[in-house]
Amino acid sequence: MSELPKRLYSGKVKINGKELGCAVLDDKTRVLTSTAVFEAFGRARKGKSLSDKRLENMPSFLDAKNLEPYINNVFSDGFDLEVKYTSKNGKVKYVGYNAEILPLICEVYLQADDDKVLTDSQKPLAIMSGILVRALSKVGITALIDEATGYEKDREEEELQKILAAYISAELLPWTKVFPDEFYKELYRLKQWEYNGHYHNSYVGKLTNFLIYHRLPDGVLDELKRLNPIIKGKNYRKNKLHQRLSKEYGYIQLRDLIYSDMALFRACDSWDELETMFRRSFAVPIDEKI
Repeated sequence: MSELPKRLYSGKVKINGKELGCAVLDDKTRVLTSTAVFEAFGRARKGKSLSDKRLENMPSFLDAKNLEPYINNVFSDGFDLEVKYTSKNGKVKYVGYNAEILPLICEVYLQADDDKVLTDSQKPLAIMSGILVRALSKVGITALIDEATGYEKDREEEELQKILAAYISAELLPWTKVFPDEFYKELYRLKQWEYNGHYHNSYVGKLTNFLIYHRLPDGVLDELKRLNPIIKGKNYRKNKLHQRLSKEYGYIQLRDLIYSDMALFRACDSWDELETMFRRSFAVPIDEKI
């Protein structure tokens, strides 16, 4: 028997004025406590009779014959309804529900209500479903739980580390020429500057960051700078930023950005025209300054 996932984060998510117990497990599953699912719909938690096995692992207020067609329509095969898990130390066992069950239950009741098959006792649940769907329309249940449990910050850090692992090389790569002369010739033309070869001032470096390195995922440029800081008392870095990009991914992405920019350069007659087209092409907001 496989080991149960552990609860790493817990909290209470606020939805429609109610505080619902929730957790994030070590396998990234977001769960609502079994009590929370009943509270969300204004129902008291209760079990099913031993003789009633119609809908195994479903909350009891879904266990009605007239809802079965909608449950079969909404819930995909293999969807884990009940989630068994333990405390972080593995000593206490819990049973909750996959958090995605909440919007799915709402969909069941709203579909059944549209078809006018609900009983009078079920209609308040359809009203509550509409309220919950509106509450979840802007921010989904996963995001709400991540915020409520504090997992949001750790999740962002985990995602950043995955990106950096893909883009950043563990070792300094040998220098190779990455930016073609044409890149800077075109840039100087658009700026109406005289091109004097490969020696560029610091402002050209800022332009290069804006046009190229800022288009890499958030955090990559900061890590490249951290690994290759400006030499104390100087105005330059010991190595080129791109020497820390991974050959398998980061370097390829950089080259793609360079050549896509060069295509834009050639299509424009002025820097203003280029900047307008560039911001539109890469969805760069006007408040992102160079």
